[in-house]
Amino acid sequence: MSLTTKDVDKIAWLARLAIDQSHVTAYTRDLSGILDFVEQMNAVSTAHVTPMAHPTDQPQRLRPDIVTEFDQRQLFQACAPLVDAGLYLVPKVLE
Repeated sequence: MSLTTKDVDKIAWLARLAIDQSHVTAYTRDLSGILDFVEQMNAVSTAHVTPMAHPTDQPQRLRPDIVTEFDQRQLFQACAPLVDAGLYLVPKVLE
């Protein structure tokens, strides 16, 4: 797919990018090359390729689900200015 400088200007405007006009020709060439490469990739048949969730197709290592910190709510709420029924009371911000 071949882009024109007008196409690049429109893409830049839509993306709200400020592109120096002296670089528009280079952007046009580079973006056209990228789109040509994407067209080549789309032409490859992937009908017999099994989809994968991850490129290495390995199980994710998860950390053990064990408690590493213990409940310190009473300690933390002891220094809070206002607490009621285990909840922190804060001033109203919006009316």
